[in-house]
Amino acid sequence: MIGQVIFIIILLAAVYLFGKNVAKVRRNILLGKDTDRSDNPTARWRIMAKVALGQTKMVKRPTAAVMHFFIYVGFVIINLEVLEIMIDGIFGSHRVFSKPLGSLYGLLIGGFEVLALLVLVSCVVFLARRNILKLRRFSGTEMTAWPKSDANYILTIEILLMMAFLTMNAADYKLQALHFGHYVTAGSFPVSALIAPLLPAGADALATIERGCWWFHIIGILAFLNYLPYSKHFHILLAFPNVYYSNLKPKGEFSNMASVTNEVKAMLDPSFVPETTEISRFGVKDVTDLTWKNLMEAYTCTECGRCTSVCPANITGKLLSPRKIMMDTRDRLTEVGNNIDKHGKDYTDDKTLLDNYITREELWACTTCNACVEACPVNINPLEIITEMRRYVVMEESQAPASLNNMFGNMENNGAPWKYSQADRFNWAEKE
Repeated sequence: MIGQVIFIIILLAAVYLFGKNVAKVRRNILLGKDTDRSDNPTARWRIMAKVALGQTKMVKRPTAAVMHFFIYVGFVIINLEVLEIMIDGIFGSHRVFSKPLGSLYGLLIGGFEVLALLVLVSCVVFLARRNILKLRRFSGTEMTAWPKSDANYILTIEILLMMAFLTMNAADYKLQALHFGHYVTAGSFPVSALIAPLLPAGADALATIERGCWWFHIIGILAFLNYLPYSKHFHILLAFPNVYYSNLKPKGEFSNMASVTNEVKAMLDPSFVPETTEISRFGVKDVTDLTWKNLMEAYTCTECGRCTSVCPANITGKLLSPRKIMMDTRDRLTEVGNNIDKHGKDYTDDKTLLDNYITREELWACTTCNACVEACPVNINPLEIITEMRRYVVMEESQAPASLNNMFGNMENNGAPWKYSQADRFNWAEKE
C-alpha cells in the first residue's frame, strides 16, 4: 500500500510538471503572429501520414533511417507495456493484462522484448556515430557543449531504460519458474531469458532486482517525459502537428504583405478601396514578428543537421547554417518566454533575433535554393525565417547589399534588373 501511495505521488508530480512546462512552450509558440494553416485538411492528413508517420524523408540516409525506425516503433509500442506498469503501480497488481489477453499477452511481451533489444542496439550505434565516427553533420559552430550533451543524454537514458526493462523481465522470468509470491506464469521472454542465468538464484534477491528495475524503469520514463521540453527530443510530440501544418504552397513561393499589395492595387486602380490592415513591421526583426508556425518549427527541430549538410552556402564555407537559424530562433524564443515569466509580458531586454543571434552575413549567404527545406525530415522551413528577416533589412532599414541596391535602382528606372534602358533592351539581337 505504501508503494502504491508513493507511486501515485510521483506520477501526479510528474504529470503536473510536464503539463506546466508544455503550457509554457504553448504560450511561447502563440507569441507568434497568426497564420492560417487550416485549409485542405485531406492533403494535410495525407502529408502527415506520409512524412511524420511513414518517415519517408528519412530513407535518403538508409542507416540512420533503419536505426531511427527501430527507436520510433519501439517508443510507440513499448508504451503499451508502460500503460500496464502504471496500472500495476496504482492498483498494486502485477501484469494486470496477462489474464484478459491470454495467449496474446505472451506474444506482446515477446515482441516488446525484441523491440527493446533493437532500440538498445540502435542507441549504441547512434552513440558511436556521434562520439567515435564523429560524423561531420553533428558538428558546427552551433553544436556547442549542450546540444552535443543533450543527444548523448537521451541515447544513454534510452539504453538504461531498455536494460532495466529486460533485466526486470529476466528476474520476473526466474521468479515465475520458482512460483514465488504473486509472480504467476505470464508472458514470453525470448531476450530476457538469455540474460536470466546472469542473475542470482535466490528468490529474495530476484524479487529485489525485479522491483528495483521496475521502479527505475517507470521513474526513468517519467523523468524523461519532463526532460523533453528542455531537449531537442521535444520533436517526439511536435513532429506530427508540425508536419500537419506544413506549407502546402510550392516551395520558394514568397508571401505577399497585404498592406503592400493593397497599395499596389490602389496605384493600378484608383477605384480600388483597400481593406484596413494594421502594419506593425515589414518583415522580421525578433521572434514575435514570426508566425506561430515558425516558432513551432523552432521547437520541433531535431538538430539532425540534414539541412546544413546540403546547404550550398555552408558547404562552400559560408557562415550560414540552416540548423543554427532554427536553434537561434528557439533560444531567443526561450529567452523571451523566461523574461515574461520573470518581468511580465511588456518587458523588453533590448535584444533581437537579428544581430544578437543571427548575423546579417548569415542572411545574405543564403541562395534561397530550398535544399534545407527539402532535406528536413519533419518539414521545417528555415528559408522562411531567412527571407522574412531579409525583408526587414531591406524594407525597414534600407540596408541591402550594394549589388541588390543597384538592381533595385535598375528595376525602378529601367523596368529590368540590368542597367540598360528599355529602348536598348534588344540591341543584342540586332545584326551587324
